[in-house]
Amino acid sequence: MGQGSSSSSSSSLEISKAFGRFTNAEQEALHRLFIQDEFESICLETQAGTILDTVDQLVEEQSLDSLCSDKTDVGDVWQNVSTVKKNEIQHLTGVLQMAEEHKRVMRVRVERLKKELQEFSGTADVIEKIKTGILDCNGTSNNSKLHDLQLL
Repeated sequence: MGQGSSSSSSSSLEISKAFGRFTNAEQEALHRLFIQDEFESICLETQAGTILDTVDQLVEEQSLDSLCSDKTDVGDVWQNVSTVKKNEIQHLTGVLQMAEEHKRVMRVRVERLKKELQEFSGTADVIEKIKTGILDCNGTSNNSKLHDLQLL
């Protein structure tokens, strides 16, 4: 590094001598161009560009490979999937219990409706008998039969 800075200061002096009529800003610009040219030739000699390209490629490959990434931990993924599945099982169990309770309530309701229908059917039979009795009473004008029906 020390050699580079002494080389830099000597090249700056050489540029000042060679371009004495130029302003300081122009001399500094020429010096930067000279240093840049020197830097590029050193990079070519040491193949720094190829090495940097290889490093860039490796960095890109590692960022694309999820197994090399610190962000992915198989244990964490397993734990997350396990938790999600347990929650899903609990939810579905709750839905199943609600469906079973609804089914039980519907069965009770159906049984009650069947019973009411049977009771209604019995009531309809009684009404039919009463109608028949009334018609018989009207036809024969027998007050005792009418009186018997009223007692029912």
